Amino acid sequence: MPLNRRNFFQLSTASAVSLTSISTSQVSERTLLPEQTRSEPNQKFAGQFRLGLAAYSLRKHFKFFKGRHQPTNGLQEFDMFSFIDYCAAQQCAAELTSYFFPPNADRDYFLKIKRHAFLSGVPIVGTAIGNNFTVPNKTQLEKEITLANLWIDHASTLGANHIRFFAGTKKQIESNPNALTSAINSLKQCAKHAANLGIFIGVENHGQLTADQVMKIVKGVDSPWLGVNLDTGNFISPTPYQDLKKCASSSVNVQYKMKMKQPSGEKVDVNMERVKKLLTETQYKGHIVLEYEEENPLENIPQVLTRMRSVFRGI
Repeated sequence: MPLNRRNFFQLSTASAVSLTSISTSQVSERTLLPEQTRSEPNQKFAGQFRLGLAAYSLRKHFKFFKGRHQPTNGLQEFDMFSFIDYCAAQQCAAELTSYFFPPNADRDYFLKIKRHAFLSGVPIVGTAIGNNFTVPNKTQLEKEITLANLWIDHASTLGANHIRFFAGTKKQIESNPNALTSAINSLKQCAKHAANLGIFIGVENHGQLTADQVMKIVKGVDSPWLGVNLDTGNFISPTPYQDLKKCASSSVNVQYKMKMKQPSGEKVDVNMERVKKLLTETQYKGHIVLEYEEENPLENIPQVLTRMRSVFRGI
């Protein structure tokens, strides 16, 4: 007899005294499938953060940059395959920044990357592009949208669940009354395409955008597949941690930088413990991706990841 829900309970009733008074009509779907079926994250969960590394951290080591060969000046050379190998050695996920793919990268190439990452035990946490949706030229804007949607397709092929977008710049938004609307409408188009493929868009607090501008864009798009790509080093503000916290509850990815710039121009260390506290308080549960911008990355990244594991993961 094939086992289905009805005869399962019939068999269970016959064999277990504790079920003798329970009929199938008295057991709700929620009783059968409890907490695990929730479509939203469990708000009471306080797990360890997962760590990743952005390819941008090794930007001077890659053979390609934005479609062109770049000199590595004697540094150890990387491509995306060897970057994944490096992430495997560091036991972290990989963010595959679009700038460093070869110009002829196609679907077959991306599938080879996906296969290599899987066999190496490296999750591809996302990819990232350097777009601008506040450009005033309509022809250029259409090109930006087309490129963004193409990279959503690439993210899907790679098996990445997230892609980092820029919205535009604070200067363009404040100098052009239509720029903010342009960014929101452009992101709406992209978010619709991303939703069809199950890809999250993270709008980065880039281009000196304020926290209020970032949240106005995210709320204006109003898509369950779009949130903030929260960069810990990008708010140039007297109150950067308040700005980070303001955006954290809408974040779908976090990029951790070692330094943040103050309004005076001085660079200061990002307080790792303080970042953990605000992410915990706002119930962020995704990846924290190291985007290392300081000197000697190959030597220093392992040490930074060790400290991040201690602070963000408690190990």
